[in-house]
Amino acid sequence: MKKNVLSTIIVVALLGVIAAWLVGRYNTMVTMQENVENAWGQVENQYQRRIDLIPNLVSTVKGYAKHEQETFTNVMEARAKATQITVDPSNATPEQLAAYQNAQGELSQALGRLLAVAENYPELKANEHFKQLMDQLEGTENRITYARNLFNDTAKEYNTYIRKFPSNIIAGMFGFERKPYFQSEEGADKAPKVEF
Repeated sequence: MKKNVLSTIIVVALLGVIAAWLVGRYNTMVTMQENVENAWGQVENQYQRRIDLIPNLVSTVKGYAKHEQETFTNVMEARAKATQITVDPSNATPEQLAAYQNAQGELSQALGRLLAVAENYPELKANEHFKQLMDQLEGTENRITYARNLFNDTAKEYNTYIRKFPSNIIAGMFGFERKPYFQSEEGADKAPKVEF
């Protein structure tokens, strides 16, 4: 009789340890997944900050460069496209992230063309409002880079955890899937050609 009780206690204790271990792994995955989603929210916040700066920048440049209408239109169209693409971080795919990144890249290129136009107007570059907007835009670009790096680091930590044994078994049982990363833009691996 004592053997049966002792065996039952050992089995129950062993099951309790296994259950606690499973719950601990599951909760760690949930926490890490939430961290990835939070990091994605920070990326979106910084891109939104840039999008919010654009109308002020365009209207400031417009005051000096009235005949550059095509450039202004391209910037506003790129801005509109960038705001239309959204990614749900809980089930993001590499393709969705690439489309989002592509739209943001097109906006960056359009902004680059706008800033090139601004270079042709020394009085615009001397304008205090324009200088403040440029400082904010530069700061925002730095924040975007930081937020993207943080997202990639957080996603890497999560992806690594759910792929390691035995976490991969639990991840598979509960549907935890890998998160995509931001990739460098095409051509970013080559140094720009500078000619004088």
